Amino acid sequence: MGAHSGKAYATESGEPIHGILAEFATPAAVVHAAETVRDAGYARWDVHSPFPIHDMESSMGMARTKLPLAIGIVGLSGAGMGFLLQAWVSTQGYATMVQGKPFLAWQAFVPVTFELGILSAAFTALLGMLMLNGLPRWHHPLLKKERFLSVSDDRFFISVEASDPMFDPDKTRALLEKAGAKSIELVEE
Repeated sequence: MGAHSGKAYATESGEPIHGILAEFATPAAVVHAAETVRDAGYARWDVHSPFPIHDMESSMGMARTKLPLAIGIVGLSGAGMGFLLQAWVSTQGYATMVQGKPFLAWQAFVPVTFELGILSAAFTALLGMLMLNGLPRWHHPLLKKERFLSVSDDRFFISVEASDPMFDPDKTRALLEKAGAKSIELVEE
């Protein structure tokens, strides 16, 4: 497999190892393998599939994301700040009587309040998704593998990263073979 110095693995040619890639024949096989990898205690791994597989999140042991909570908090904060800005401008900053209405006629503030809430929530959703997914990433080591490119057509893969504390090339390979992988290969950085 390769040299081992501390937790850094390398191939025999000296290339650092990104991880290991295993191919599975069917969606059911990759779900079973995901449960096996999850139960073995791996933390830095992923399933790659050409389409969403029902209940894969629970098979992988993924916790629910906190992103909806952040979106809600920032969206409500944006709406609140929009309302407060309009209230301050109409009562303090540029108090102008308009058609005999009170200075704090909140009904006129609704469109801007709504739009600022939606705008701040939308930006939080976009930026939070990018950040949590580690994007933008212009190149990923898995894309070097010709076999992996078929994941967008009809193949199912599990990749385990070498940065995982449980990663050992031989033990990980044995686990994936036991889980039913039909092809396993190392992925260099």
